[in-house]
Amino acid sequence: RASFGSLAELLILDTRQYRTDQPNDDRKSPLNAAALAPENSLLGTRQRNWLYQSLLDSTSTWNVLAQQVMMGMVGFPKESEQVYSMDQWPGYAHERRRILEFMETRKISNPIVLTGDIHSNWANELRLDDRQPELTRVATEFVCTSLSSGGNGSDKPKGLDALQSANPCIKFHNRERGYTLCTVTPETWKSDYKVVSDVLKPGGKTFTRASFVVETGKPIIQPA
Repeated sequence: RASFGSLAELLILDTRQYRTDQPNDDRKSPLNAAALAPENSLLGTRQRNWLYQSLLDSTSTWNVLAQQVMMGMVGFPKESEQVYSMDQWPGYAHERRRILEFMETRKISNPIVLTGDIHSNWANELRLDDRQPELTRVATEFVCTSLSSGGNGSDKPKGLDALQSANPCIKFHNRERGYTLCTVTPETWKSDYKVVSDVLKPGGKTFTRASFVVETGKPIIQPA
C-alpha cells in the first residue's frame, strides 16, 4: 500500500498468486454456475480481509485498487448469449460482488480501480452486477493499455458500438498503445488516455486520445 497524505490511498493487489483456477477451463463462457461459484477467488481469504481492513482504516479522499485484471463485467456476443473472460473478475463474480457490496455498505470514500494487463484502454462504471444498469454505481475503473506490445492497435475496434450497447458499463474503449495519466485533487480524479501515433518505428508522437473525470462523491465517468 502507498498513502499520499489525505488525498489517496493506493492498495496494490495480487490477483495471480493466491487465486483459484479459472472456471470453465479458462474459456470465454456465460456467467454459469461455475463462474458464479462462491469458492472462486482471485485474492484469497487473507488478502481479501486485508483489503477490507485497509479500506476501513483509510481516511483518504480517494481509495484506489491497483490490480491486474479488468473488474468491469464485459460480455461479448456469441450466438444467442453473452460470454465473459474467466481470467478476469467475471470469472470470480461472487467475490467481485462481495467487494463492491463492502464498498457500498461501508460507504468507502471514492473507490477507483486501476487496471493493466489487457493491452487496451477501457473506462468502466462498476455496479454490483454490471448486467443490471439500473443498479447504483459503486466505483469507477480506468484500464491502461500496453506501451508497445501488440503493434499500433486501433482507435475504434471493430464492433465497438455493439459492444458498448450490450455493456452500458463501458464508457470508453480503444486498442492503441500508450499510457494513462491520472491527475488527482480533493475534488476530482482525471484520467488522460495518452496514445502513440506509431510504435513500430522511431518518431511516433504522443497525444491525448480521450480524457475523463470523476467528481468526488459521484462514481460517474464524464468526458473532461
